[in-house]
Amino acid sequence: MAVVEEVAGAWLKDLLRLPADASFGFTTGAQSAHVTALAAARHHLLAERGWDVERRGLAGAPAVRVLTSGLQHATVDRAVRLLGLGTDNLRSVGAAAGRIDLAGLERELTASDAPAVVSVQAGEINTGLFDPFAEVCDLAAAHGAWVHVDGAIGLWAAASARHRHLLAGAERADSWTTDAHKWLNVPYDSGFVVVRRPDAHRAALSTRASYLVHADDAAEPGVEPARDQLDWNPEWSRRARAVPVYAAVRSLGRAGIASIVDRCVEHAQRLVDGLGGLPGVEVLARPVVNQGLVRFRSPTATTTRAPTG
Repeated sequence: MAVVEEVAGAWLKDLLRLPADASFGFTTGAQSAHVTALAAARHHLLAERGWDVERRGLAGAPAVRVLTSGLQHATVDRAVRLLGLGTDNLRSVGAAAGRIDLAGLERELTASDAPAVVSVQAGEINTGLFDPFAEVCDLAAAHGAWVHVDGAIGLWAAASARHRHLLAGAERADSWTTDAHKWLNVPYDSGFVVVRRPDAHRAALSTRASYLVHADDAAEPGVEPARDQLDWNPEWSRRARAVPVYAAVRSLGRAGIASIVDRCVEHAQRLVDGLGGLPGVEVLARPVVNQGLVRFRSPTATTTRAPTG
């Protein structure tokens, strides 16, 4: 199983155009993937300030801000709660035309040197918009912030030559999440997380038990230990999520996955355009990838009163 996971994880990183040397984990979905990525971010940001959060906890630690456009998916909010960061530290810097407001982000980062995660989106849940990743990464780098990309749907645009421009700069982030059970069409409950800093990822998630045989315990001197899945995701007992991912990628290939993305985008655009041509339908957001938004207006109702007397 460890070998299947290594191969499938490497294939996904390649398809999504993410760093080959980044660590990864297969999780239940984007919710668990966010928890994993933000746990790694919490470890890294606090370790830089001399705080061992895994040993000392959060009491007395510098507060970690999580900066968003205010349009983030609710799974990010819950990850912040589960990790004890507190929703008071989940701060909206504002949205400009549906994407994170760069001026607001710069003001927030400049106003304080407290540790910060900037959470951006590849495919906002209502409009499908993509944040300006390159500009966000420039600002974050200047202030030592961690950039996290919520790409539950949109990260798959990287597999398509037609649409990967939407993700320009996203490869410079520190962590990414997506769902294989969306465009890869594997069974539900198949999230994927990637972290640029394997040391932070492993430090935040790794655990040991005397009754388990761990890969690094069994490794021969001078030999790189096998990958132990337990070190890279929050679950202890779990199904072999990498197996259907491996099978799907092996079956479809790079061209097949790109075709799925391209055809889905085309169909979404045709659907929204067709609806927009109907009476009483207003297009609020034409699909950037596969998410569109329309409004159905209620026709003016005429009421006939019953005769009296």
